[in-house]
Amino acid sequence: MTQTPRDFTELEARITEDYPSLSRRLQQTARFLLDHPQQVAFATVAKLAEQAGVTPSTLIRFANSFGFKGFSEMQQLFRARLVDELPNYTERIHAVRTATGETPGSTQLLWEFAEANREVLDQLPSRIDPRSLEQALDIFEQAEIVHVMGARRSFVVANYFTYALHHIDKRTHLVNALGGMHAEQLKSIGPRDALLVVSFSPYAQESRDAAEEAVRRGIPLVVITDSSLSPLALLADVSLVVHEAEVKSFRGLTASLCLSQTLAISLGVRQDKARDEAEREDTPATR
Repeated sequence: MTQTPRDFTELEARITEDYPSLSRRLQQTARFLLDHPQQVAFATVAKLAEQAGVTPSTLIRFANSFGFKGFSEMQQLFRARLVDELPNYTERIHAVRTATGETPGSTQLLWEFAEANREVLDQLPSRIDPRSLEQALDIFEQAEIVHVMGARRSFVVANYFTYALHHIDKRTHLVNALGGMHAEQLKSIGPRDALLVVSFSPYAQESRDAAEEAVRRGIPLVVITDSSLSPLALLADVSLVVHEAEVKSFRGLTASLCLSQTLAISLGVRQDKARDEAEREDTPATR
């Protein structure tokens, strides 16, 4: 069985390769999809079918023919492509309005973001492997210092985790590249320390460099990322994969922040328990 395309580049290659063997209607669909990727990223099936001159069922059949369970699953690849190509928020907003013809109000957007984030939080506990969670905590507990790296959008999560570790009295350092000192900060990671890297597609080069540096030096590496196939997950001792909410090409951080808060508080609970046990051992038994 042929593997379902994992990104837009793979999908585009598959469509091009299979195009001669497609039916006339599916060829018509293929031409429209590849010629209008921006509209495909955001418009509804009904609107796209009207623009392409086919029926909605044809679009669904097209997606199924390339291994997708439905059209929305294939649409995510078009959306991810656009997000990667349009990092500027103003450009994304314009792209959404152009593709959908909509100008959503603030209340509508609030409901959409709230609902999307509620769904990912509901799914988060079942998506995180409990063993991986405990392994990450083992690494942080044993480390003398936990160094934390997150670039661009991921910086918010890295900064919060550092803040939280300070408040549970765990020695920690945020690799923030202040003054262009990224490489120098990485060199300060000691052999008995650990590194947490937070990185999401398209995976900042600085984050990749940090992960590769940890691997070269044998430093325990934990990553929070968005796919088990991400370049960070493939390098890590422990990878924690989160799926964030996405509304009109704008991805959230709710699940990642919830996970980082869980890690910090769980580590604090472990440390508190260890202190209590140490105190009991030091206290002479009384009759």
